[in-house]
Amino acid sequence: MNFKDHFSKHSGLYAQARPGYPDELFRYLASLTPSRALAWDCGTGNGQAAVSLSSYFKKVIATDASEAQIKNAKPHPGIEYRVAPSEDSGLENAAVDLVTAAAAVHWFDHGRFYAEVKRVLKPGGIIAVWTYAHTEVNKEVDPVVAELEWNVLKDYWPEESQFVMKRYQTLPFPFSPIMSPAFKSITQWERER
Repeated sequence: MNFKDHFSKHSGLYAQARPGYPDELFRYLASLTPSRALAWDCGTGNGQAAVSLSSYFKKVIATDASEAQIKNAKPHPGIEYRVAPSEDSGLENAAVDLVTAAAAVHWFDHGRFYAEVKRVLKPGGIIAVWTYAHTEVNKEVDPVVAELEWNVLKDYWPEESQFVMKRYQTLPFPFSPIMSPAFKSITQWERER
């Protein structure tokens, strides 16, 4: 399998540190779909989005190109985890109500992934992609972090990170956009408080 694998070597730590997403996001996405039979979470990593989707969909197929990430995924009876690249899901034609890519689509081969999405989505189905926004602390710290991120470290980021830094505004996306409310990610620390 040929993909840029930035996370397999650290998949256990990745599973512990990756922020989760608020339930309101998944409730909102489920409200947009024609039915709630099947969701495909592509680039699932260790399954944070997939677990949340399972509260709203009868079945979730969660795929990732990294076998190590899938091995660290959170088990759940409503989720079937598969090792599969974003461009070749193994799903049936017109079978999926919702496709999600939580902070992952910037790593994909966009043309091939979008063709796969069009193949597997039911008529009226939804694709939802999102990423994290920049960390905001306060007016003293934020400029320092921005200087580090945008200037000091700019040559060390993988090319695909530019999509994230620009909040997916430059991401190729051949679907009609649906404007959504803003949602706040949830860190492990916040969950345990």
